[in-house]
Amino acid sequence: MSQQLGGQPIIILRQGTTRTRGKEVQRSNIMAAKAIAGAVRSTLGPRGMDKMLVGSTGDIVITNDGATILGEIAVKHPGAKMVIEVARTQDDEVGDGTTTAVILVGALMEQAESMLEQGIHPTVIAEGYRMGMEKALEIVNSLSLKVDPSDRKILLKIANTAITGKSIEQVKGKLDSIIVDAVMTVAETVDGKTLVDEEDVMIKKQKGPSMDDVELIRGVVIDKVRASDGMPKKISHAKVAMVAQPLEVTKTQVKAKIKITSTDQVNAFSEQEREVLKKLADAIINSGANVLLCQKGISDIAQFYLAKAGILAIEDIPEKDLKYAARALHATVVNKPESLAAKDLGIADLVEEDKDGKVTRISGCKNPKAITILLRGTSDYLLDELERAVVDGTRVVMDAMEDGTYVVGGGAVETELLMKIREYAQTVGGRVQLAIEAYAAAYESIPRALAENSGFDSIDKLVELKNVHSQGKKNAGLNVYEGKVVDMLAEGIIEPLRSKRQTIMSASETAVMLIRVDDMMITQQGGHGGAPGM
Repeated sequence: MSQQLGGQPIIILRQGTTRTRGKEVQRSNIMAAKAIAGAVRSTLGPRGMDKMLVGSTGDIVITNDGATILGEIAVKHPGAKMVIEVARTQDDEVGDGTTTAVILVGALMEQAESMLEQGIHPTVIAEGYRMGMEKALEIVNSLSLKVDPSDRKILLKIANTAITGKSIEQVKGKLDSIIVDAVMTVAETVDGKTLVDEEDVMIKKQKGPSMDDVELIRGVVIDKVRASDGMPKKISHAKVAMVAQPLEVTKTQVKAKIKITSTDQVNAFSEQEREVLKKLADAIINSGANVLLCQKGISDIAQFYLAKAGILAIEDIPEKDLKYAARALHATVVNKPESLAAKDLGIADLVEEDKDGKVTRISGCKNPKAITILLRGTSDYLLDELERAVVDGTRVVMDAMEDGTYVVGGGAVETELLMKIREYAQTVGGRVQLAIEAYAAAYESIPRALAENSGFDSIDKLVELKNVHSQGKKNAGLNVYEGKVVDMLAEGIIEPLRSKRQTIMSASETAVMLIRVDDMMITQQGGHGGAPGM
């Protein structure tokens, strides 16, 4: 980029910077958004397909989760990166609806493309999209229904909707119950509001013979086993002590040498060390504990005394797991064994080393503030997909419990938005009306994709949906298994209002930002020019 001043060029941008302006940059951003939306479009809905993603190191991911797919693919185009950020934000904020949000961005950009070709200014399009978004949020709020945080029946349907369509669908009946029970267990009521911390639901994976072996543990699973074979494998009516410091003689902070000249001195030194370690072990024993979780190491001598007292001890537990266990057992993590008291101990019905000798379960905690879902599967790919399904399910149940609101799925909300926003556009007039109508038309992309992915004619189903909604049946959506337009509320296809609101806001705001761009300057690494690519 340069300007002429008295015949001399003035260099403003550094060498190697490429600049794209006007219609070219608009077309570039539109094509990027459409390409990203196209990458996940076929995964939408219960009958959506899966994607196989192979990384540079050969790692394989098989999933139909939009956020996972877009997180794995590498893109270079800045517009495409912005669309991927929509999926990331959707996933962070609500945990579900990522594919819907990305498809909606692509549809909004496609609608903008035809308006730009008609000569409508980008600022007019942006204004229409903003007005459409405000109206959409207003409409979706009016469509929402109330749910009591203790209404297990409705929460089960919300979890079921989030899990349906995953490749682990054969265990979704059992998984729904586990997810809802887990979230309801850790939910807290503060000032009349229900609050749920997603960190309080820990997900652990373990290879096993069947996915049906998934279970809910009212406590914690630790990926460690007893420190010594002389210790018991199983402790009933457990009293659990948690210590942060090591049960071993630690090295001094400064360099020091001990000069020993006789065997008596060697024996005295060993005896002194043994006495120190015995005192540490005695402090644990005297507290009344019969299980010890230690963040650091436990020396062989201390292990001997603990085993002799019938204590099951586990060493080198990660700090995160130790704190999680403390929440589950209502225990206190102490720094020094000497300061351990009976009030610091956690209570559990059972502490048991798993039969395959890989993990230790602490279960039967009373009113646990943290809980564990243990997943089992025959392969890592299956376990990963199972984990993604559980994460999505727990997040949507949390959203519904915290907000106390939900809406119907199956493309019913999108069809209602399409109809109502078009009616609203008629009251606006001017060129902005065209932009609002185009904004409304973008919502066709969701029921259309649902129909296509289910093997039905998308035009026929869209016409049928519009016809039923025009009769005032606002909960009518597409049954993707039978191809019929049915009442989604009666079918139990429901999702949190928060998910739908976030989808509308993220997609609309990102589309507006991309539409308003008319100049893109990219500084290439190493000073080499070139247009941005996908």
